[in-house]
Amino acid sequence: MDILINTINSLPGAVAQGLIWGIMAIGLYITYRILDIADLTVDGSICTGGAVCVMLIMNGCSIPLAMLAALGVGMLTGLATGIFHTVMGIPAILAGILTQLSLYSINLKILGKANQAISTRNYDLLVSLNYIKGVPFYKNTIFVIIIAVAAIIAVLYWFFGTELGCSIRATGSNLNMSRAQGINTKFNTVLGLMISNGIVALSGAFLAQYQGFADVNMGRGAIVIGLAAVIIGQALLGRIFRNFALTLLSVAIGGVIYYIVYQAVICAGLDPDLLKLLSALVVAVFLGVPYLKKTYFSRSKKAGPVKEDAEHA
Repeated sequence: MDILINTINSLPGAVAQGLIWGIMAIGLYITYRILDIADLTVDGSICTGGAVCVMLIMNGCSIPLAMLAALGVGMLTGLATGIFHTVMGIPAILAGILTQLSLYSINLKILGKANQAISTRNYDLLVSLNYIKGVPFYKNTIFVIIIAVAAIIAVLYWFFGTELGCSIRATGSNLNMSRAQGINTKFNTVLGLMISNGIVALSGAFLAQYQGFADVNMGRGAIVIGLAAVIIGQALLGRIFRNFALTLLSVAIGGVIYYIVYQAVICAGLDPDLLKLLSALVVAVFLGVPYLKKTYFSRSKKAGPVKEDAEHA
């Protein structure tokens, strides 16, 4: 009973944090599902977005401008990965690792030390853990993040419906066919990586404000959480949400579900150190099941009639 009560009490915070990671998962969806690239840059770019936002706010910059700066810097990280991959011919996964490693040093230089704290006592932040309860609805963190998620989905839905957006989707769907149709696939790949990491960095700016600090290690394991959100959202809502905008919404909802489960597991007394392992296992299962189903179960069904025919013969 105590576990249930604790879980319910922590639900608003889990929803808020899940929505923030849902924004990150939307950015990851662009590379993972649309471009068909496993981009490891996100572990570094989410921290870069948080670091840039916090340092600009601490130096007197307005919060909207700091958020835009985080978005812009995130796009630059995607540009770096894109150049490594398309211009220098480095495989996408290695290009992401190279950028991620570089960003660790860059983030340290931006912050000046391993972490920087920022408090609602000194700054009027856009979102915060302190804005979950006891504040006007328009200042509530959950309300603000819902508006941000809706705006991001609306912009992406519009953009990927344009000629350029459709060409990016075509590039990820069939690279050779797109190239044969005269589409500049290298440009589209770089642009897709820039958009993806820009959104991831924006989620980092939200996350840093929400938790009250930016840390050089805040992005460690981010890709696993993002993949879990993408996979959970599509597994549970994929058959219902077929429209592109609704698919992006399902990804954000996947982030919320992930953090509700995460919070319930903590309230149940599981060692928090094992949560990343649990996340990795969940992602592995959801990624592996379609392949196992296609490889083994479909094969056994096909073998059934053949075996019966042989027996009759």
